[in-house]
Amino acid sequence: MASSIVATPAHTLSPPAALASAKLGAASPSLFLALSSPHSSFPSLTLTCCHNPCFLVSIKQPICRAVAGTAAAEVQDEEEEEEEEEVDDGYVKSGPAFTPSTKPKTGKAALPTKRDRMRSKRFLEIQKLRDKTKEYDVVSAIMVMKQMTGTKFVESAEAHFRLKLDPKYADQQLRATVNLPKGTGQTVRVAVLAQGEKLDEAQSAGADVYGADDLIEKIKEGFMEFDKLIASPEMMPKVAGLGRILGPRGLMPNPKAGTVTSDITQAINEFKKGKVEYRVDKTGIVHVLFGKCNFPDDDLVENFMAIVRSVETNKPKGAKGVYWRSAYICSTMGPSIRLNVKRMLEFKPLTSV
Repeated sequence: MASSIVATPAHTLSPPAALASAKLGAASPSLFLALSSPHSSFPSLTLTCCHNPCFLVSIKQPICRAVAGTAAAEVQDEEEEEEEEEVDDGYVKSGPAFTPSTKPKTGKAALPTKRDRMRSKRFLEIQKLRDKTKEYDVVSAIMVMKQMTGTKFVESAEAHFRLKLDPKYADQQLRATVNLPKGTGQTVRVAVLAQGEKLDEAQSAGADVYGADDLIEKIKEGFMEFDKLIASPEMMPKVAGLGRILGPRGLMPNPKAGTVTSDITQAINEFKKGKVEYRVDKTGIVHVLFGKCNFPDDDLVENFMAIVRSVETNKPKGAKGVYWRSAYICSTMGPSIRLNVKRMLEFKPLTSV
Protein backbone atom coordinates (compact mmCIF):
# COMPACT_ATOMS: atom_id res chain seq x y z
CA MET A 1 0.00 0.00 0.00
CA ALA A 2 1.36 3.38 -0.93
CA SER A 3 1.94 5.80 1.94
CA SER A 4 0.51 9.27 2.05
CA ILE A 5 0.38 12.20 4.49
CA VAL A 6 -2.62 14.28 5.39
CA ALA A 7 -2.09 17.70 7.02
CA THR A 8 -4.94 18.88 9.21
CA PRO A 9 -5.45 21.22 12.21
CA ALA A 10 -5.41 19.09 15.36
CA HIS A 11 -8.23 21.08 16.96
CA THR A 12 -10.66 20.31 14.09
CA LEU A 13 -9.88 16.73 13.07
CA SER A 14 -8.38 13.75 14.86
CA PRO A 15 -6.35 11.17 12.92
CA PRO A 16 -9.26 8.68 12.58
CA ALA A 17 -11.59 11.45 11.45
CA ALA A 18 -9.02 12.65 8.97
CA LEU A 19 -8.72 9.11 7.65
CA ALA A 20 -12.45 8.93 7.17
CA SER A 21 -12.59 12.27 5.41
CA ALA A 22 -9.53 11.73 3.18
CA LYS A 23 -10.37 11.28 -0.46
CA LEU A 24 -7.13 10.10 -2.02
CA GLY A 25 -8.39 7.27 -4.13
CA ALA A 26 -7.47 3.69 -3.32
CA ALA A 27 -4.43 4.62 -1.26
CA SER A 28 -5.27 5.27 2.37
CA PRO A 29 -3.04 7.67 4.24
CA SER A 30 -0.75 6.07 6.80
CA LEU A 31 0.76 9.20 8.44
CA PHE A 32 -1.03 12.30 9.72
CA LEU A 33 0.64 15.68 10.24
CA ALA A 34 -1.46 17.68 12.74
CA LEU A 35 -1.02 21.37 13.54
CA SER A 36 -2.22 22.56 16.91
CA SER A 37 -4.23 25.75 17.31
CA PRO A 38 -2.37 28.73 15.83
CA HIS A 39 -3.68 30.83 18.73
CA SER A 40 -1.79 28.72 21.26
CA SER A 41 1.30 30.27 22.92
CA PHE A 42 3.30 27.10 22.05
CA PRO A 43 2.01 25.77 18.70
CA SER A 44 3.22 22.32 17.73
CA LEU A 45 3.38 19.92 14.82
CA THR A 46 2.35 16.32 15.60
CA LEU A 47 3.05 13.33 13.32
CA THR A 48 1.01 10.16 14.03
CA CYS A 49 0.54 6.79 12.35
CA CYS A 50 -2.84 5.14 12.16
CA HIS A 51 -1.40 1.62 11.88
CA ASN A 52 0.76 2.00 14.98
CA PRO A 53 -0.81 4.05 17.78
CA CYS A 54 2.51 4.08 19.63
CA PHE A 55 4.12 6.05 16.85
CA LEU A 56 4.01 9.71 17.80
CA VAL A 57 6.37 12.57 16.95
CA SER A 58 5.69 16.01 18.35
CA ILE A 59 7.68 19.11 17.46
CA LYS A 60 7.16 22.25 19.51
CA GLN A 61 8.50 25.70 18.67
CA PRO A 62 8.04 28.84 20.85
CA ILE A 63 6.91 31.02 18.01
CA CYS A 64 3.83 33.16 17.61
CA ARG A 65 2.53 31.31 14.59
CA ALA A 66 3.22 27.86 13.19
CA VAL A 67 2.68 26.98 9.60
CA ALA A 68 3.23 23.82 7.62
CA GLY A 69 5.05 23.11 4.41
CA THR A 70 7.04 25.91 2.83
CA ALA A 71 6.10 28.45 5.51
CA ALA A 72 7.64 26.27 8.27
CA ALA A 73 10.98 26.12 6.42
CA GLU A 74 11.00 29.89 6.09
CA VAL A 75 10.44 30.33 9.84
CA GLN A 76 13.31 27.93 10.60
CA ASP A 77 15.68 29.89 8.35
CA GLU A 78 14.74 33.14 10.08
CA GLU A 79 15.43 31.59 13.50
CA GLU A 80 18.87 30.39 12.39
CA GLU A 81 19.74 33.87 11.18
CA GLU A 82 18.72 35.32 14.56
CA GLU A 83 20.84 32.77 16.46
CA GLU A 84 23.92 33.67 14.42
CA GLU A 85 23.84 37.17 15.90
CA GLU A 86 23.78 36.03 19.52
CA VAL A 87 26.79 36.73 21.74
CA ASP A 88 28.28 33.76 23.62
CA ASP A 89 31.19 34.00 26.11
CA GLY A 90 32.58 37.22 24.70
CA TYR A 91 32.53 36.05 21.06
CA VAL A 92 30.12 37.22 18.40
CA LYS A 93 29.10 34.54 15.93
CA SER A 94 28.88 35.93 12.43
CA GLY A 95 28.52 33.19 9.86
CA PRO A 96 30.74 30.07 10.22
CA ALA A 97 33.61 31.89 12.03
CA PHE A 98 33.96 33.65 15.38
CA THR A 99 35.39 37.12 15.85
CA PRO A 100 37.63 37.56 18.94
CA SER A 101 36.54 39.97 21.59
CA THR A 102 37.94 43.47 21.40
CA LYS A 103 38.52 43.56 25.17
CA PRO A 104 42.17 44.63 25.76
CA LYS A 105 44.51 42.11 27.39
CA THR A 106 46.55 43.00 30.44
CA GLY A 107 49.63 41.63 32.20
CA LYS A 108 51.59 38.79 30.62
CA ALA A 109 48.65 37.96 28.33
CA ALA A 110 49.33 41.21 26.47
CA LEU A 111 52.88 40.15 25.51
CA PRO A 112 53.28 39.40 21.79
CA THR A 113 55.21 36.10 21.99
CA LYS A 114 54.46 32.90 23.86
CA ARG A 115 58.08 32.74 25.02
CA ASP A 116 57.78 36.06 26.85
CA ARG A 117 54.46 35.05 28.41
CA MET A 118 56.27 32.15 30.12
CA ARG A 119 59.12 34.29 31.50
CA SER A 120 59.44 35.57 35.06
CA LYS A 121 58.93 39.22 35.94
CA ARG A 122 62.64 39.55 36.73
CA PHE A 123 63.60 38.26 33.30
CA LEU A 124 61.13 40.55 31.53
CA GLU A 125 62.58 43.55 33.32
CA ILE A 126 66.27 42.83 32.73
CA GLN A 127 65.84 41.99 29.06
CA LYS A 128 64.79 45.60 28.46
CA LEU A 129 68.47 46.52 28.95
CA ARG A 130 69.45 44.92 25.65
CA ASP A 131 68.39 45.52 22.06
CA LYS A 132 67.22 42.29 20.42
CA THR A 133 67.80 43.65 16.92
CA LYS A 134 71.36 44.83 17.56
CA GLU A 135 74.62 42.94 17.11
CA TYR A 136 77.09 43.95 19.82
CA ASP A 137 80.85 43.98 19.86
CA VAL A 138 82.65 41.87 22.46
CA VAL A 139 83.32 44.60 25.04
CA SER A 140 79.82 46.12 24.87
CA ALA A 141 78.16 42.70 25.05
CA ILE A 142 80.05 41.74 28.21
CA MET A 143 79.14 45.05 29.85
CA VAL A 144 75.44 44.56 29.07
CA MET A 145 75.58 40.94 30.25
CA LYS A 146 76.96 42.01 33.65
CA GLN A 147 74.20 44.64 33.98
CA MET A 148 71.54 41.96 33.51
CA THR A 149 72.69 39.78 36.41
CA GLY A 150 70.45 40.05 39.44
CA THR A 151 70.23 36.68 41.19
CA LYS A 152 71.28 35.79 44.74
CA PHE A 153 74.26 33.75 43.51
CA VAL A 154 77.19 34.56 41.25
CA GLU A 155 76.19 33.57 37.73
CA SER A 156 78.54 32.02 35.19
CA ALA A 157 79.32 33.64 31.85
CA GLU A 158 78.45 31.39 28.92
CA ALA A 159 79.30 31.47 25.21
CA HIS A 160 77.24 29.77 22.52
CA PHE A 161 78.48 29.46 18.93
CA ARG A 162 76.42 28.13 16.02
CA LEU A 163 78.80 26.61 13.48
CA LYS A 164 78.22 25.14 10.05
CA LEU A 165 79.03 21.61 11.20
CA ASP A 166 77.18 18.32 11.02
CA PRO A 167 78.78 16.05 13.64
CA LYS A 168 77.29 12.90 12.14
CA TYR A 169 80.17 13.10 9.64
CA ALA A 170 83.58 12.13 11.00
CA ASP A 171 85.38 15.05 9.32
CA GLN A 172 83.00 17.63 10.84
CA GLN A 173 83.35 16.74 14.52
CA LEU A 174 84.80 19.31 16.90
CA ARG A 175 86.14 18.45 20.34
CA ALA A 176 89.03 20.22 22.03
CA THR A 177 90.24 21.94 25.20
CA VAL A 178 91.35 25.48 25.94
CA ASN A 179 93.21 27.03 28.87
CA LEU A 180 91.40 30.10 30.16
CA PRO A 181 94.02 32.70 31.14
CA LYS A 182 91.95 34.00 34.06
CA GLY A 183 90.43 30.70 35.12
CA THR A 184 86.81 29.62 35.39
CA GLY A 185 86.11 30.82 38.92
CA GLN A 186 85.05 27.32 39.90
CA THR A 187 86.61 24.76 42.20
CA VAL A 188 87.42 21.66 40.15
CA ARG A 189 87.68 18.30 41.89
CA VAL A 190 90.15 16.06 40.07
CA ALA A 191 90.33 12.27 40.35
CA VAL A 192 93.29 10.25 39.05
CA LEU A 193 93.47 6.61 38.01
CA ALA A 194 97.08 5.46 37.95
CA GLN A 195 99.52 2.92 39.33
CA GLY A 196 102.87 2.99 41.11
CA GLU A 197 104.79 6.25 40.91
CA LYS A 198 101.96 7.99 39.07
CA LEU A 199 99.88 7.81 42.24
CA ASP A 200 102.60 9.61 44.19
CA GLU A 201 102.71 12.30 41.47
CA ALA A 202 98.94 12.72 41.66
CA GLN A 203 99.05 13.12 45.43
CA SER A 204 101.85 15.70 45.30
CA ALA A 205 100.13 17.61 42.45
CA GLY A 206 96.99 18.14 44.52
CA ALA A 207 94.58 15.50 43.19
CA ASP A 208 91.41 15.30 45.28
CA VAL A 209 90.88 11.58 44.67
CA TYR A 210 93.40 9.02 43.42
CA GLY A 211 93.67 5.28 43.23
CA ALA A 212 93.84 2.25 40.94
CA ASP A 213 91.64 -0.83 41.12
CA ASP A 214 90.14 0.30 44.40
CA LEU A 215 88.93 3.58 42.84
CA ILE A 216 87.43 1.69 39.90
CA GLU A 217 85.42 -0.45 42.31
CA LYS A 218 84.21 2.64 44.17
CA ILE A 219 83.04 4.21 40.89
CA LYS A 220 81.14 1.04 40.01
CA GLU A 221 79.40 1.28 43.37
CA GLY A 222 78.26 4.85 42.62
CA PHE A 223 81.08 7.12 43.81
CA MET A 224 80.98 10.34 41.73
CA GLU A 225 82.50 13.04 43.93
CA PHE A 226 84.78 14.50 41.24
CA ASP A 227 84.50 16.83 38.22
CA LYS A 228 87.38 15.50 36.11
CA LEU A 229 88.81 12.01 35.83
CA ILE A 230 92.39 11.69 34.60
CA ALA A 231 93.81 8.28 33.71
CA SER A 232 97.24 7.07 32.71
CA PRO A 233 97.46 5.11 29.41
CA GLU A 234 98.15 1.78 31.14
CA MET A 235 94.88 2.09 33.08
CA MET A 236 92.64 2.55 30.06
CA PRO A 237 91.90 -1.19 29.48
CA LYS A 238 90.43 -1.31 32.99
CA VAL A 239 88.63 2.02 32.63
CA ALA A 240 86.83 0.75 29.50
CA GLY A 241 84.43 -1.14 31.74
CA LEU A 242 83.24 2.15 33.23
CA GLY A 243 81.98 3.50 29.91
CA ARG A 244 78.28 3.06 30.72
CA ILE A 245 78.70 4.90 34.01
CA LEU A 246 81.07 7.71 33.00
CA GLY A 247 80.00 8.23 29.38
CA PRO A 248 76.55 9.77 29.95
CA ARG A 249 78.07 12.13 32.55
CA GLY A 250 80.86 13.32 30.26
CA LEU A 251 83.55 12.02 32.61
CA MET A 252 85.04 9.28 30.46
CA PRO A 253 88.80 9.90 29.98
CA ASN A 254 89.67 10.83 26.41
CA PRO A 255 92.97 11.82 24.76
CA LYS A 256 91.28 14.70 22.89
CA ALA A 257 90.05 16.14 26.17
CA GLY A 258 93.51 15.88 27.73
CA THR A 259 92.33 13.43 30.40
CA VAL A 260 94.43 10.49 29.16
CA THR A 261 98.08 11.43 29.62
CA SER A 262 101.36 10.28 31.07
CA ASP A 263 102.10 13.71 32.55
CA ILE A 264 99.73 13.54 35.49
CA THR A 265 101.14 16.60 37.24
CA GLN A 266 100.67 18.92 34.26
CA ALA A 267 97.12 17.67 33.60
CA ILE A 268 96.08 18.27 37.19
CA ASN A 269 97.54 21.79 37.23
CA GLU A 270 95.85 22.75 33.96
CA PHE A 271 92.38 21.66 35.06
CA LYS A 272 92.84 23.28 38.45
CA LYS A 273 93.82 26.59 36.85
CA GLY A 274 90.98 26.75 34.34
CA LYS A 275 91.27 24.32 31.46
CA VAL A 276 87.85 23.65 29.91
CA GLU A 277 86.66 21.16 27.35
CA TYR A 278 84.14 21.96 24.60
CA ARG A 279 82.53 19.98 21.82
CA VAL A 280 79.89 20.54 19.16
CA ASP A 281 76.47 19.05 19.84
CA LYS A 282 74.24 17.31 17.31
CA THR A 283 72.73 20.62 16.19
CA GLY A 284 76.12 22.19 15.40
CA ILE A 285 76.32 24.43 18.50
CA VAL A 286 79.21 24.80 20.94
CA HIS A 287 78.36 25.64 24.57
CA VAL A 288 81.19 26.68 26.89
CA LEU A 289 81.56 28.87 29.98
CA PHE A 290 84.34 31.46 30.18
CA GLY A 291 84.26 32.67 33.78
CA LYS A 292 82.03 34.26 36.38
CA CYS A 293 80.02 37.44 35.98
CA ASN A 294 81.85 39.03 38.92
CA PHE A 295 85.15 38.90 36.98
CA PRO A 296 86.55 42.22 35.73
CA ASP A 297 85.53 43.06 32.17
CA ASP A 298 89.07 42.67 30.84
CA ASP A 299 89.38 39.17 32.34
CA LEU A 300 86.13 38.04 30.74
CA VAL A 301 87.20 39.50 27.39
CA GLU A 302 90.53 37.68 27.58
CA ASN A 303 88.91 34.35 28.44
CA PHE A 304 86.27 34.76 25.74
CA MET A 305 88.77 35.54 23.00
CA ALA A 306 90.88 32.54 24.03
CA ILE A 307 87.86 30.32 23.33
CA VAL A 308 87.14 32.04 20.01
CA ARG A 309 90.74 31.53 18.84
CA SER A 310 90.64 27.89 19.92
CA VAL A 311 87.40 27.19 18.02
CA GLU A 312 88.86 28.88 14.95
CA THR A 313 92.15 26.99 15.21
CA ASN A 314 90.49 23.58 15.61
CA LYS A 315 88.21 24.05 12.61
CA PRO A 316 87.45 20.57 11.18
CA LYS A 317 88.69 19.75 7.71
CA GLY A 318 85.19 18.86 6.53
CA ALA A 319 83.76 22.31 7.36
CA LYS A 320 82.73 24.11 4.16
CA GLY A 321 81.33 27.53 3.44
CA VAL A 322 80.75 30.06 6.22
CA TYR A 323 82.12 28.44 9.38
CA TRP A 324 80.68 30.90 11.92
CA ARG A 325 76.92 31.33 11.66
CA SER A 326 76.14 33.20 14.88
CA ALA A 327 77.57 33.87 18.35
CA TYR A 328 75.84 34.70 21.63
CA ILE A 329 76.86 35.25 25.23
CA CYS A 330 74.69 35.21 28.34
CA SER A 331 74.72 34.73 32.07
CA THR A 332 73.32 31.61 33.72
CA MET A 333 69.86 33.13 34.34
CA GLY A 334 69.91 36.03 31.89
CA PRO A 335 68.86 36.65 28.27
CA SER A 336 71.26 36.12 25.40
CA ILE A 337 73.15 38.89 23.61
CA ARG A 338 73.92 38.51 19.92
CA LEU A 339 77.46 39.33 18.78
CA ASN A 340 78.70 40.70 15.49
CA VAL A 341 80.72 37.73 14.22
CA LYS A 342 82.93 39.73 11.88
CA ARG A 343 83.93 42.23 14.57
CA MET A 344 84.38 39.38 17.05
CA LEU A 345 86.90 37.58 14.84
CA GLU A 346 88.76 40.81 14.12
CA PHE A 347 88.82 41.92 17.76
CA LYS A 348 92.24 42.62 19.27
CA PRO A 349 92.67 43.58 22.93
CA LEU A 350 94.31 46.93 23.57
CA THR A 351 97.09 45.27 25.57
CA SER A 352 98.30 43.41 22.48
CA VAL A 353 98.68 46.53 20.31
